[in-house]
Amino acid sequence: MSEADSQRDDRDLRGEGSLVAHFIYWGGALLAAWHIWLNTFGVLSELRASIVHFAGFAVIGALAWPLLAGRGRRGALALALDVLIALMAVGCVFYLFLGEDSFYARSSTFTWYDWIFTIAAPLIALELIRRTTGWVVPILCIIAFLYMTVLGPWVPGAFRFAGLSLEIALFRVFYSDDGMFGNIAQISWNLVAMFIIFGAFLQVSGADRFVLDIGRAMARRMLGGPGFVAVIASALSGTISGSAVANVTSTGVVTIPLMKKAGFKPHFAAGVETAASTGGGILPPIMGAGAFIMASMTSIPYLTIAAVAAIPALVYFFGVAVGVRIHAKRHNLYFVDDEAPPVWETVRRRGLPFLVPFTLLLYLLFTGIGPAYAAGAAIAAVVVVSWISDTPMGPRRILDALALGARSMAPTAVLLVGIGIMISAVATTGIGSTFSIMVERWAAGNLAIALVLIAIASLVLGAALPVTASYVVLATLSAPALTDMILSQTATASLVAGNIPDMVRMIATLAAPDLTLPTAGTGMAQADAARLLAAIPTEMRSQVYDSLLSPGAATLALLSAHMIIFWLSQDSNVTPPVCIPAYAAASIADAKPMPSAIVAWRLSKALYFVPLMMAYQPFLSSNVFVQIYIAAFALPGIYALSAAIEGYAEARLTLVERVAMGVAGFVLIVPFGDVYNWVAITVFAALMGLNIVRSRREKPPEKKSSGRLTGINPPAERV
Repeated sequence: MSEADSQRDDRDLRGEGSLVAHFIYWGGALLAAWHIWLNTFGVLSELRASIVHFAGFAVIGALAWPLLAGRGRRGALALALDVLIALMAVGCVFYLFLGEDSFYARSSTFTWYDWIFTIAAPLIALELIRRTTGWVVPILCIIAFLYMTVLGPWVPGAFRFAGLSLEIALFRVFYSDDGMFGNIAQISWNLVAMFIIFGAFLQVSGADRFVLDIGRAMARRMLGGPGFVAVIASALSGTISGSAVANVTSTGVVTIPLMKKAGFKPHFAAGVETAASTGGGILPPIMGAGAFIMASMTSIPYLTIAAVAAIPALVYFFGVAVGVRIHAKRHNLYFVDDEAPPVWETVRRRGLPFLVPFTLLLYLLFTGIGPAYAAGAAIAAVVVVSWISDTPMGPRRILDALALGARSMAPTAVLLVGIGIMISAVATTGIGSTFSIMVERWAAGNLAIALVLIAIASLVLGAALPVTASYVVLATLSAPALTDMILSQTATASLVAGNIPDMVRMIATLAAPDLTLPTAGTGMAQADAARLLAAIPTEMRSQVYDSLLSPGAATLALLSAHMIIFWLSQDSNVTPPVCIPAYAAASIADAKPMPSAIVAWRLSKALYFVPLMMAYQPFLSSNVFVQIYIAAFALPGIYALSAAIEGYAEARLTLVERVAMGVAGFVLIVPFGDVYNWVAITVFAALMGLNIVRSRREKPPEKKSSGRLTGINPPAERV
């Protein structure tokens, strides 16, 4: 990024230009400050807070993403329409504040102005979603609303719905907890907004420079070092933003030129940055908006979700790093970054604005403070700590951070509010439960088939939907079925082990009278156990699971199902043909988008491997030692699978070695038992030993030094 570009970005952020840009800057700063006040000291009903949140970001969105670009008469007309949309959004606030009590006093009977505003709010949300994320989400929401009102009676079979009147449907969309201003909107203003604003404060305080410097310091003498800079910096940057695109655009401007200078091909450098940035969405503590929605949908505390997600996320980054190392080894990309400062010097000079707020945030979360309040305290810590750093935050920088946070939040806010239309339709019609039953039938109770079906659905949805929307749709429709299958798999293992309580024996005599159960202490055959569980009616399965499994098994299965879907939803960032982060990275690298996306997809293979571990192992257990034990086998497993796919480890692999590596890696990820794990580890160690011996026979390449990093400029400080 050139100095001129940076100065121009600062002018845009501060509204130095048109009156509209000036309004967006100051309005955004005020809106972000209001969110901080609301989530720390303010008191307002959830419905009213949600509609103010929506209206504020609708105003920002309508002006920041105009209907038409251009000047003259056409531009003036487009601006007038945008202003009208903004005023209608503000009008919805006045309608609710002034008319909510009278609406309930007349038993929710609609008058003329109820019709106007309950129709206007969904239309505004859908139009702004169309501008920021495309047509797919609005079309899905419209279809869902029509299904709830007029299409339901025409749908044959299990998906038939009698239909609601337009008045009742609008009431549920506008006023219910499942609608636009219900639970998901509350997550948006209570959690997502606070963490995005926190990320903006970190960025303006100079924490993004620390992220890049610490990545260079840690990877300065590693094989393929610049690639590891991208992995480390993107992992840390992901904790700031939780957005893959924001991650690419902030760290990629430094890491991609650095990789190219070290000898990485442009498309490979772009792929590395895309894959690494995708991991930001699954790395705690922010994890993108999906983690907060997951907490609401599962009723599992956000802190619990973030705590158990950390080790799986590190396994993902290990997978990306392995791909970088294999590529660097194969192409002899030795590179010493002589200009990178030592780690301790980097921490001393730039680390405080990043490390102190994060330490405070984690401390408050672990002591039971609410996430939104903890984020508010961390924002204050960013400002205070910056005063003793080389980038102090005065009033102007604080306004910059507020405005940046509001502008970054606007697309997410309107998306989360608007998708309430679809959630309302799913909750009202019961189509989610019906779809889950259909998934279970299509998979014939087989967990592996169900995972493949959900992965395919994620791939299709991800080609058109943002990650958060893809997760919400998939989780709403398929999480119940996946949860039940995971529980069924665990219960089957318990029956095979000989744990057959009296409750199960009694239910078995009714559900499967022709099945003879073994005597106490004797295990069932795998096929008989699966047959018994399949025969038990759905409404009675919870009793069976309660008698067979530990108290936390149901929670673990629910969390695993949602986390699997959340991880699979991330593949929209790396899967061609629609993968916006890859396009952004390719633009920085001056490379073609499709080859860059293919590289990113290959490096992100852990997005598919780790969900398998979550499905077949307690990888999300609250017991950290269990997680470490599973990860200890998973890391060599991922290395083995990566080597098998690439045909290279420390040296080239023969065909037989590739097959053996692939089998060993698969066994370590989807374990068949401890004996098989240790056999697979032994095979992997033997193959790696032979491969290392072979690599040492080759002449070691001469290391390249960085020299001057000409043309590589870190993001300039905001002034």
